[in-house]
Amino acid sequence: MRMRLLPMPVILLLACTAGGSTEDPVAATTFPDGTPNGTALFQMHCTLCHGKDGRLGLSGAKDLTLSVLTRDEVTTVVAGGKGMMVGYRNVLKPGELDAVVDHVMALRAATPSARP
Repeated sequence: MRMRLLPMPVILLLACTAGGSTEDPVAATTFPDGTPNGTALFQMHCTLCHGKDGRLGLSGAKDLTLSVLTRDEVTTVVAGGKGMMVGYRNVLKPGELDAVVDHVMALRAATPSARP
């Protein structure tokens, strides 16, 4: 019997929808005052490859705790993508993109011992 492999987009879709959370994903990505929650947005869009702590490195994803990119450079990568990473310019609103970048920069600051 020949085994059939699922295309990568199907695998990613299944991975992103697994878990069965009943929480409203839109509500989870904003604070009660309406400002974007960068941590929740990162968990929704980035943890599959980068991991919750930014160190996973799946599919060539960089260890975000070791990044030496400036804030502007991180913003450019998140918005436009790089390598196998897709850009989020058309997925995230400008304020959401800024909140994700804030979270990425905080990962670096939260783990100073991770840097060489």
